[in-house]
Amino acid sequence: MTDPTSSADSTSPDPVTRLAELEGEIARLKDTVLRSNADQQNQQRRHQREREELRKYATAGLLEDLLPALDSLNLGLESALKRADGHAVTEGFRMAVGQLRAILSAQGLVEVIPVGQSFDPARHEAVGSEPSADVAEGTVLRVARPGWLLHDRVLRPAAVFVSAGAAK
Repeated sequence: MTDPTSSADSTSPDPVTRLAELEGEIARLKDTVLRSNADQQNQQRRHQREREELRKYATAGLLEDLLPALDSLNLGLESALKRADGHAVTEGFRMAVGQLRAILSAQGLVEVIPVGQSFDPARHEAVGSEPSADVAEGTVLRVARPGWLLHDRVLRPAAVFVSAGAAK
């Protein structure tokens, strides 16, 4: 007669082997869960950074659109300063420009007037060059139109005249 348990033993794995297989599977599943959790945390951090970046630069289009108006106000102020009878107009312009600058500054806008700095094509737009015995070649001599930064990004490069060095 054959023992019924002996035929079952030949088809089923040894309990120790089975236990080792199950422990290996548990370890693989734990690793998968840990990796999945890490991926989810990384994705949440990335989304948080993207949201902060969007919030920080959301006003860029509006601020860029306001810059020509600020330029016009500044030109009007300069023109009014040249007129002898323009004191009231001058003060009105000065107040309007100051108010607009305060609003823009509160939004993270920073004016760039790089006179005396080395020309940087990432932040400056050369509109001309002039010889200068006093200023080193490649240095900004004067600003034709100020540049603007929104936090740390160039919103509009400064239009500048660059020194060509001493005349030859």
